[in-house]
Amino acid sequence: MFTGIVETMGTVVRVLRRGGGARLEVRSAQVVADVKTGDSVAVNGACVTVTGRFEDTFACDLVPETLARTNLGTLQPGEEVNLERPLRASSRLDGHVVQGHIDVVGTIRSRRRVGAQEMLEVTVPFELTRYLAPKGSVSVDGVSLTIVDVNKDRFRVALIPHTLETTTLGRKLQGAALNVEVDVISKYVERHLAARQPFREPSLAELVGPPPVRREPLAAQPRMPVPAPAPRPAAPPAPKPAAAVRPPAPKPAPSRPSATKPSPAKSAARPKPKPKHSKSTAVRRASAAKRSTPPASRRRKPPKRR
Repeated sequence: MFTGIVETMGTVVRVLRRGGGARLEVRSAQVVADVKTGDSVAVNGACVTVTGRFEDTFACDLVPETLARTNLGTLQPGEEVNLERPLRASSRLDGHVVQGHIDVVGTIRSRRRVGAQEMLEVTVPFELTRYLAPKGSVSVDGVSLTIVDVNKDRFRVALIPHTLETTTLGRKLQGAALNVEVDVISKYVERHLAARQPFREPSLAELVGPPPVRREPLAAQPRMPVPAPAPRPAAPPAPKPAAAVRPPAPKPAPSRPSATKPSPAKSAARPKPKPKHSKSTAVRRASAAKRSTPPASRRRKPPKRR
């Protein structure tokens, strides 16, 4: 555990890439004098393990997760870094509780001078700002700072002249990457509020369930007579249809008398005309047969037999 109070600044000697990881070597006589292989050191706020110790240089191995979540993978030889050794139980907690577990890599949005101090604005993902609060604490590149203001996706901190001189924050320009770690207490509070109902071990009765209910057989009951259905009421007789009333025939319009039209008396006395052919049917048939019979002179005589 660390406090965010930077002890000294070291210089990057070299960064050796090894597959997906890397090996970082930092020069700092003050830190090397009090560490040994296996100890923890905060480099720009990220907790790393010392894997090699030389005269004034120590080495540490960086795994792919560390390179992806911190700015240690972008360091160049000759660049300065903030260094802090772990806190002893007998030491004072001057800053706040810093685990060295970086949450996100932020970016310097702007920085401006206000009198003797500077206001530093850092951009972070929107999901991380819920752990930040004005007058709260945050670790920026391993430096414990007090939050001045929190916006949607950024926050502001104030840098006093001492911080600008003894840390790398005085040399960071706009757009530079910074390791950001929020206060771990806010994470535990959120976790606790998400599970406010305490966990209770279920009892044996709840696990097994209630015993089955024994049902008594129902006694035979006498059958009740079924009442006869009530007679349906007779339907009322249908009303007789009314007789159709024929409308009176219209009277013919009176016709005008004509001079050429015969009177009814004369037309009744006139005899009927006789047909042209007055012969009877028998006479017509006889005359037709006569015409079809040839005369005797034209008849063929049968040949004589010799």
